[in-house]
Amino acid sequence: MKTVITYGTFDILHVGHVNLLRRARALGDRLVVGLSTDEFNRGKHKSSLLNYENRKAVLESIRYVDEVFPERDWDQKAGDIMRYGADVFVMGADWSGRFDALSQYCEVVYLPRTAEISTTEIKMSLDSSS
Repeated sequence: MKTVITYGTFDILHVGHVNLLRRARALGDRLVVGLSTDEFNRGKHKSSLLNYENRKAVLESIRYVDEVFPERDWDQKAGDIMRYGADVFVMGADWSGRFDALSQYCEVVYLPRTAEISTTEIKMSLDSSS
């Protein structure tokens, strides 16, 4: 069984997220997702509209996702790869090169983003419509 691992905040779920998860799952037989905790997001100076439990419930309902676990810090990825027996580490192409060091543990793949959609753009449009 080939396991794929990815990470994210997955706030305001949109088609770009679904495309990433679908394409990541297609690279293996099992997809595990590290979901940024609210505390970790605060440490990154990043806010989310939905809390961790809400975001986790939404992710768990997506057919491409087999398991969701908390991402608490930047440095846990190598340990997670070993813990879950991941064969492939996937991130969006906007992170290209940032996780190349993990290639000593598994294959590292950066998938292209879905054009014309992003959580940041959605949040900005919500702010401007207030």
